[in-house]
Amino acid sequence: MPIYVMLTKLTEQGANTINRDAGRIKEVNKDVEDLGASILAQYALLGEEDFLNILEAPDNETIMRISLKLASRGTLRIKTVAAMPVDDFIRNMK
Repeated sequence: MPIYVMLTKLTEQGANTINRDAGRIKEVNKDVEDLGASILAQYALLGEEDFLNILEAPDNETIMRISLKLASRGTLRIKTVAAMPVDDFIRNMK
């Protein structure tokens, strides 16, 4: 199944939400899974972005739907890129 890297940056509204209830992060994870993706790994970041998620989803359309649904809440900005294991990359170069 395709792998995606999702970088998120909290808006001011999102930061306020997390400050009030850090458990909201896990609730959003459930929303992502209900929309058709699996979260393989998740990291809080120090820097320009606030979170890095490694997701598995069946296709680009699913990850697009998830990104739009999450972004429409106004609590975060999202950058999503497709990723592939290096061994798959090398194999496909031959």
